[in-house]
Amino acid sequence: MDAIRRGVVDVVSEQELAKKIERSSAEKKPLVVKLGADPSTPDLHIGHGVVLRKLRAFQELGHQATLIVGDFTAMIGDPSGRQKTRPMLTHEEVDRNAETYIDQVSRILDRRTLKVLRNSTWLNPMTFTDVIKLAASYTVSQMLERNDFHERFNAELPISLHEFLYPLAQGMDSVAIHADIELGGTDQKFNLLVGRELQRHFNIEPQCILTMPLLEGTDGERKMSKSYGNSINVSDSPDEMFGKTMSIPDSMIYRYFELATNVPDLHAIREQLEQSSVNPRDLKVRLGQEIVRSFYGDAAAVEAYEKFRTMFVRKEVPEDIEEIKVLGSTPISLVDFMVDRTLAASKGEARRLIDGGGVSIDGQKVTDNKLTFSPKREGTVIKVGKRKFLKVVARD
Repeated sequence: MDAIRRGVVDVVSEQELAKKIERSSAEKKPLVVKLGADPSTPDLHIGHGVVLRKLRAFQELGHQATLIVGDFTAMIGDPSGRQKTRPMLTHEEVDRNAETYIDQVSRILDRRTLKVLRNSTWLNPMTFTDVIKLAASYTVSQMLERNDFHERFNAELPISLHEFLYPLAQGMDSVAIHADIELGGTDQKFNLLVGRELQRHFNIEPQCILTMPLLEGTDGERKMSKSYGNSINVSDSPDEMFGKTMSIPDSMIYRYFELATNVPDLHAIREQLEQSSVNPRDLKVRLGQEIVRSFYGDAAAVEAYEKFRTMFVRKEVPEDIEEIKVLGSTPISLVDFMVDRTLAASKGEARRLIDGGGVSIDGQKVTDNKLTFSPKREGTVIKVGKRKFLKVVARD
């Protein structure tokens, strides 16, 4: 129960969960632990990893982890936390995302014992009559108890009827596999409770629910999201993972240890953070290595730390930076060059980076956004932000 409770926000209900575990142990029958995930985007980040790690904990305790790939529900679009209707995805978009999704979750879950199912298997065959009967099991007033629906209704923002069907469709996943436990983020609590009610409706023992917190991004404020530019992605290189972890606010160190790693000494980490003699940066180094290690192994964690020290602690230029050759040493507009070489997305962004002190040439910070530079034959090193380096070599 200690392993199960770690980092959990809600347990519905703990008494029921304890009984299920006791019965499972007595009968030597694993519990069916469900996690549903819509492949609405192709990329996962370590915020998604919070609930995936909990599923892995159940695997290690000997239970049956079941990943429901919501290839059907992804086309509807989960309304959780949304102020407007999600755009509906095509079959092709969902299939593409699902392929990369399964590959990425396999970096956290034990693929050998993981059961992967697609909910189109049981949702596609449902007839319109089945859908009407299902919709009759829930009332509009019950749906409006959901916070995001309630807020949109009061604000006179549109709610499409198909959005009411989403939690029912997700609940049918629990009915189809006779789930004993369902995991999800705190924003999924309503959907998970619907699953419990539908199981009762179909005379199935209701599942227990465990909700996990939404991990804040590297800015320490908004929830982690690639669209916010504050995510540590599962697909990031070890160097990127480590560097991004080192950029989180000190106030987030304990939370990341608790939710994004499996370290056992959380109490000791909390005590160290409270001691003025301990430099939070040292704990952040350990955190970065733990996160990299969980995805890439020990050797990659050590190498990522050494590269970080080279770039930021020793203020050296890494040895393996990209090198390009240009003809002659004719002066080049720095802004144009940054855009041409994808060091900045636009000229406006390039100027902002320069004005903010985020660009240097051969170790000297650039302050003039109209600067031109002449590449040297031995190479001119341009640094943009904290981790982008490019060596420009002039040739005859």
